[in-house]
Amino acid sequence: MNHYPKPILNLINSLSKLPGIGKNTAERLALHILHAPNHEAANLACDIIELKNSIQICSVCFSLSDKDKCRICNDPQRDQTCICVVENPADMAAIEKSNSFFGTYHILGGALSPIDGIGPDDIRIKELFQRAKSRTIKEIILATKTNVEGETTASYILEKLKKTRVKLTRIASGIPMGGDLQYIDRLTMQKAMEKRYNA
Repeated sequence: MNHYPKPILNLINSLSKLPGIGKNTAERLALHILHAPNHEAANLACDIIELKNSIQICSVCFSLSDKDKCRICNDPQRDQTCICVVENPADMAAIEKSNSFFGTYHILGGALSPIDGIGPDDIRIKELFQRAKSRTIKEIILATKTNVEGETTASYILEKLKKTRVKLTRIASGIPMGGDLQYIDRLTMQKAMEKRYNA
């Protein structure tokens, strides 16, 4: 690969740092960008810069947004009395694709993992408890992953909120143990959301 000029090698190196992109794929992508029309390469560069400059965290649910409040939190058609708790924006996107949930979200930004030193103060659990105090919130759906960390997180939240008037539910077992929400097919996600149970 060293037979390439330095600018190509630099781009290959940068692209290979992306998740799921090995050196061979990075090489193909770099050569594609090199041979693409100048405006396509310029658009790609502009899109990356705009992404870095304009994307922020929603002040309500902590999902990705290009405004202070994301489009879901701003949508008057969404059920503002129901919050679905997920670990990350990719999990939220998976649920949205299923068209089975019409409430709002709360992105924790991870899961509890004592072995990795991740405790309640390291993710957005306090913010969830704050939102749960609102008189408008009627239900909180726990849609954390079904692995050890996700179950630990769900149990912790349940324990802390069980004495509140908020209804607590968990997505149904259509999601396999250890399953990652972003890889669950649309129908399974739909059924899991429909058949959620009291936690």
